[in-house]
Amino acid sequence: MKHGKKYMEAAKLVDRAVQYDPTDAVALVKKAATAKFDETVEVHVRTGCDGRHAEQQVRGAVVLPNGTGKTVRVLVFAKGDKVAEAEAAGADYVGGDELIPKIQNEGWLDFDVVVATPDMMGVVGRLGKVLGPKGLMPNPKAGTVTMDVTKAIKDIKAGKIEYRLDKANIIHCPVGKISFTEEQLMENFDALMGAILKARPSALKGQYIRSVTLASTMGPGVKVSVAKLA
Repeated sequence: MKHGKKYMEAAKLVDRAVQYDPTDAVALVKKAATAKFDETVEVHVRTGCDGRHAEQQVRGAVVLPNGTGKTVRVLVFAKGDKVAEAEAAGADYVGGDELIPKIQNEGWLDFDVVVATPDMMGVVGRLGKVLGPKGLMPNPKAGTVTMDVTKAIKDIKAGKIEYRLDKANIIHCPVGKISFTEEQLMENFDALMGAILKARPSALKGQYIRSVTLASTMGPGVKVSVAKLA
């Protein structure tokens, strides 16, 4: 992959052979960000898990203390009293069966997170092929299948993010924006890593966290010392 001049200059700031202390890594990522827009800061955690085994799956959610810096659009599948409750809590869209053809046939996906009450999962299940591959399927572990729609919506709007293994057993998560202070990014990073460390599968033998890399959207990756996280 060919990188531009700005990236090459930024990459010179980072020693690829070094695993940095988390605070130094955050400072470097901020320094190396050169894009004209407010880049997202992401964490990439390579694990020793084998996600093909159910007992080695890692999945959960955490509320970042300083939010993600992004406005999150929430769609809620609900019926009865829960419709008004979801609307009052600040859901961007609320509905039921009538949304199925809109998503399935019209390709409507103007939302970032889907919440559903348990009694609506039969309806939502019909959207599995559309929502599943995009990581939008509601899940009890992530707190997005719940009767407490008010809490779910408020947490998501406050900066709740979901973490899960991808096919290569890596977790990718945003921890804020480049415009955040180093302290804000560090607090978010600590909250996320704390949750991931707690989620270590008991069935896993050997090393859990293999490597951690911090990077901005357009910037170079900065390796974080795994020893400092244990």
